[in-house]
Amino acid sequence: MEDKHRTPLSHTIDVTRPNVARMCNYYLGGKDNYAADRSTCRRLLEHAPTTQALTVDNRRFLERAIRTLALDHGVSQFLDIGAGLPTQDNVHEIAQRCTPRAAVVYADNDPMVLAYGRVLLEGSEQTAVVQADLREPEELLAQPRLTRLLDLKKPVAVLCVSVLHCIPDRDDPAALIRRCAARLPAGSFLAISQLVSENPATREAVTDLMHKSTAGRWGAVRRPQDVDGFFEGLDVLAPGLGDVATWRTSASSRSRSNGREWIEYGGIGRVV
Repeated sequence: MEDKHRTPLSHTIDVTRPNVARMCNYYLGGKDNYAADRSTCRRLLEHAPTTQALTVDNRRFLERAIRTLALDHGVSQFLDIGAGLPTQDNVHEIAQRCTPRAAVVYADNDPMVLAYGRVLLEGSEQTAVVQADLREPEELLAQPRLTRLLDLKKPVAVLCVSVLHCIPDRDDPAALIRRCAARLPAGSFLAISQLVSENPATREAVTDLMHKSTAGRWGAVRRPQDVDGFFEGLDVLAPGLGDVATWRTSASSRSRSNGREWIEYGGIGRVV
C-alpha cells in the first residue's frame, strides 16, 4: 500500500520549481539548470555562503572514493543512487579508468536525470540508468536492468553521496541504509555523505528554505551524530567519519573548511 505521506516518484519535469540535481549542476558550473534553480541557489548562499565550495568538495570526495574502492579494494561494480545530472568525470568514467571492466548503474527518481542519463551515459554495455528510489531499496536492487549488469553475489560499491539529506526523517534514512546493506554480499561498500551543521539556526533555515522551494522534496540538514547512525553495523574505513572534504586528502590539497556553516559529513563503510 502506498504511504500517503510519502512524496511519490517523479514522472514529469517541472522547471518552475527548483530541483536539487539541477541546483548541484549550477554550483558545479553546468548549464542544465533553470531560473528557479539559480534563484534558490542564490538564496541558499545567503544562509550558507560556502555552499558552492562544499558542492565541489563533495564531488572530489566521490572521485577519491571510487578510486580507493577500485584500486585499493578491487571493486569493479558500482551503484550510484541519487546520481544527479551528468557532469564532467562521471562515475563510470572514473571507475573504468581504474578498472576497464567496471560495471556502473545509475539510479535516480528524477525524470530529468533519467532523460539525460539515458542519452549520455548508456554508451556501453557496462553502464545503465534505472528509475528507482532509495526509499524502496528492495525494489531498487531487484531492477532487471540492474541485475543484468551487476552480480549481487559479488562485492558492490553503493554510492549514496549527497542524497540522504533529501530523505525525510519519517522515512528513517538509517533504516534504509541497513536494508540496502542487508542485501549486499560481504566485502561490499557504502560511500555516504550527508549535509550536516552543528548550528541549529542553519539546520532550521536551510531545511525550511528547501522544503518550501522544492514542494517538500527534501529531507533535512542533520547533525554529525545523526549520520554516524547510518554506518551502524559497517566496518568504517580509515580515516573514519568526518568532513568528506578532508577524506584521504593531503594537507596541502585540503580546502579551508574552518568557519563553514555546514559540511558534507560521512565516509565509507564495508559490509561484513
